[in-house]
Amino acid sequence: MPYRKYFARDKVLKQLVKQHGPLAIESEKNICLQICASIISQQLSTKVAAVIYNRFLSLFTSRSPGAAKILAIPHEELRSVGLSNAKAEYIKNVCRFFIEKKLTDAKLHKLSNEELVNLLTQIKGVGQWTVEMLLMFAMGREDVFSTGDFGLQKAMINLYSIEYTHKKDLVEQLLTISDNWRPYRSYACRYLWLSLDTPPL
Repeated sequence: MPYRKYFARDKVLKQLVKQHGPLAIESEKNICLQICASIISQQLSTKVAAVIYNRFLSLFTSRSPGAAKILAIPHEELRSVGLSNAKAEYIKNVCRFFIEKKLTDAKLHKLSNEELVNLLTQIKGVGQWTVEMLLMFAMGREDVFSTGDFGLQKAMINLYSIEYTHKKDLVEQLLTISDNWRPYRSYACRYLWLSLDTPPL
């Protein structure tokens, strides 16, 4: 665990590492599909999102359809698996963007985190949070932190006894604390999310 020595200086993370053991961050293939999966899961419980995503995949002969295959599915057929009108449109937007820009996994992996955020947030329906989750969970980037994630906010407010008067103040405190976790902030985020499902330390 290369991050252990960095987190040893942080009492909260040191305890979370001890409690949950080592974590691994790996990259997934078919980044276009991973973005579609992220759009599907937005504002849904993990269980419901998994059901709808599996229905979505059942529309294809492959479990890893490319942009062209997804784009070929009629809008109403996408809606029929439980997608809202907006989510169906956003998924189409993602696929059109990948085709028009000739994006491949290899091309995307060559870009920095900032470049990926700037590129992918051009797609209507894809915000900064979505790209940050993509970087962390699908692209295997080890040093990503999302100030806009409510789970991370909740965990850090509770575990670090953060008091704030306005959102800007909160974000500044989150960034100050998370700077100490570089270059392994993605791992720290994973441990903080795990803390939400366990008793308080």
